[in-house]
Order: sequence, then structure tokens, then C-alpha cells
Amino acid sequence: MIPDRTGGAPPDLLNQEAPLCALARPITPTADFYRRSNFAVPHVDAGTWRLRVGGEVATPLSLARSDLEALPRASVSVTLECAGNGRNLMTPIPPGTPWGLGAVSTAGFAGVRLRDVLERAGPTAAAVEVLFEGADRGIPDEGDREEPFARSLPLDVALGGDALLAWEMNGEPLTGEHGFPLRLVVPGWYGMASVKWLVSIRLLAEPFRGAFQTERYVYRGEAGIPDGTPVSRIRVRSLIASPADGDRVPLGPVEVRGTAWSGIAPVERVEVSTDGGATWAEAALGDAPGPYAARTWRLAWLPPRRGEFRVMARATDGAGNVQPAAPVANELGYGNNVIHTVRLTVV
Repeated sequence: MIPDRTGGAPPDLLNQEAPLCALARPITPTADFYRRSNFAVPHVDAGTWRLRVGGEVATPLSLARSDLEALPRASVSVTLECAGNGRNLMTPIPPGTPWGLGAVSTAGFAGVRLRDVLERAGPTAAAVEVLFEGADRGIPDEGDREEPFARSLPLDVALGGDALLAWEMNGEPLTGEHGFPLRLVVPGWYGMASVKWLVSIRLLAEPFRGAFQTERYVYRGEAGIPDGTPVSRIRVRSLIASPADGDRVPLGPVEVRGTAWSGIAPVERVEVSTDGGATWAEAALGDAPGPYAARTWRLAWLPPRRGEFRVMARATDGAGNVQPAAPVANELGYGNNVIHTVRLTVV
């Protein structure tokens, strides 16, 4: 049953990156997992909380935690990344949360499959999207009225994937900052889709037009993408977790380690350059904890001399997507998956 506690937290925004060194592990410890909220973290009363499912359904539902626990349990390991991760690497820096590269983490989530709940409610023939609303509320920068954080998914995505309604993270109950008592987890999609503090699911007959679907978390000004296209799947990316940018390393064997992921297809290759991109060597890939989770990688490097070096990492996924050498510009700084570079001094 649901634990006798609440998910309250200090009433401020939780924009905190994971330390890059923690990302060298297949699963990110919960204490290190990146945090993101658009409004103040809500206080949720565990005793009265219900998940309401309505709209274009045959049978509206009001579900307690015990109702969800009666459904088949499911679990999945997922890499979640904020869509603005790496925004600070763009020139000029676009508006938005000033993320470096640590707005990404991997965890094991457990709960029930979203599709099991939706099928119990019975979508009508008119349903085209599924809208998810959190308990967190506020006035968006682009708006003039209070509203909940809300995002929608196409009906086929909600029914056809491995999306979860999760109440556990890394084997423990969700904490307040990560969405207690229930959150959506959408594998392969940027983190804004995985709505936290979930209180409502509504099936819609028309596409959702809320602020976080049409004003924020959309692509604008990017070549090849129509303006206003909602952000969706995670672009391929790799990060160097160790050594860190600016480190001094000995003139001897150096192990370069990192992580790589893609929401489009599993990562198949990571290459590392130790000469600023002139030549590349293939890194050894570790096993991912699941099909939607990042893969760790490592490369043994023997520096040829003392001095300054630019070490770079780029990933390629199974669909042939490769990280670009320069940031792909767009007005709001979403989806920046530029090759990661660290500067090292060999002493």
C-alpha cells in the first residue's frame, strides 16, 4: 500500500544537474539524479490522492494506489534527459534554464504499464491524444493564468510503447522531487513528457494546445523542422564522465569513460578523439541495463607527450544518427547534442 507520508518539498524549483562522474555508472543513484520542475514542487497528500482517467473513454476511472497495485507490475530502466540539456554550449545562449550537460540520468522505474490503465478505461473512437496533468501549478512565462504542468502524447504512443505509471525509482518509493506519489515515465522521449506528481489523465478528441505543448518544449528556428513542432524523442548523445574538463592527468595510461544514449535507436558505436577530432578510435561499449537506457563506454588512452589535449566523444545509434560537430541552432535551445569535448593537461 501507499506509504504514510507526503511528497512535499521546499516550495522552489528543482533545477539541479547530475554530477557527470555519476553518469559513468549504468544506473544513477537517486541522490545524484538530475532534478527539474517548471513550478514549485507540490505537496501531495498520500491519503487522499487519486488518479483520475477521463475524457474520451468508455469508463471514467478514479484510481487509488491499491487499484494500480492490483494491475500487473512492470519495470523498466530508462535514461531521462531534459530537452534543454547542453543549452549553455550554444552561442548565443538561448533563453531557458541554463543547463550544462548534467540534466540527464538513468534509473530503474517500477509501477504499471500505462496501456493497461488506458485499456481498462476504454478509449473511444474519437480519442487522438492522451493528456497528462501534474499537481504542480503556476503561471507559465508565456501565459496570464494559472494552469497545471501538462503534456500530451499521441494515442498510439501511449498505447503502443513501454510507458509506465511509476511509484518506485531505483527500488525505493518515489521521492517528492521525483514525482511522488506517481509519475509518468516515457522511454525514449525527452523528460518533459514524463509528467511528475500525476493526478489526471484525459483522452482528447483534438490535439492539446497548452503552454507546454505549443509555446515551450517546441522547436522553432531549426532547419528542416516546422516551427512549433513539439519536442519528442531524445537525440543521440555521448558524454565524457571521466576525466573531467580541466583535469590534469599523468603521462601514462589514462582511462576515458562515459555514457551514451539515444531515444530513436540503441547506441551502436562510440568514438573518441584525443587530438581535437583529427582521428577517432572506437571505444568499448558496456551493456545497457535495458533497451531504453544509456550504455557506458571506456577507452584506454596513452598520451604521446605532456601538454594540452582536446578529448572528444561522439555516438552513433542504430538508425545511423551521429552527433554533430557543432550545435544545431534553434531559438529555445532544445535537443543540443553537439559532440562533447573536454580539455586535459598531461603532466
